[in-house]
Amino acid sequence: MTKKNTTLLTLVLVMGFLVGCGAKIPNVDWTLKISGEVATPMEFSFADLAKMDQTDLNDIMMEKSTGEDEITSWSGVKLDDILVQAGAADDYVSITAIASDGYSIEIAKEELTGAIVALKNSEEWIVTVTPDKGPIRLVTPLTPANRWVFGIVELQVNK
Repeated sequence: MTKKNTTLLTLVLVMGFLVGCGAKIPNVDWTLKISGEVATPMEFSFADLAKMDQTDLNDIMMEKSTGEDEITSWSGVKLDDILVQAGAADDYVSITAIASDGYSIEIAKEELTGAIVALKNSEEWIVTVTPDKGPIRLVTPLTPANRWVFGIVELQVNK
């Protein structure tokens, strides 16, 4: 084998390894339900969400109710895309986000501008870096972080 062929083979193997490692979706048993004032109530598994188009929110101020505020970056599915799939009316007034621990909060439509259902924090799967705060999180960049519901299991659309 020539030096050129060896170099090419090494490059192909390294690229294959890097692509394989970076693209792996964690095996997570989680479902997000979309209900309320929608044409088609839906459920999305973690894998479904991970395969959808992802949006990055970079350098977002995370205003915490306790501890120091911090600048964070998130990746996930646009909330608007999820609501469109479920057939939410354009004139909905709010959503109620329900977490796996029973916590719920109603969030006005105006506060949801730019919101995502985040799966990653700083390019790492939430389920890997902060399993107690995931595996998915509603990130609403126009509101304080106490409205960023972690461990969401349902989003109810309200009119």
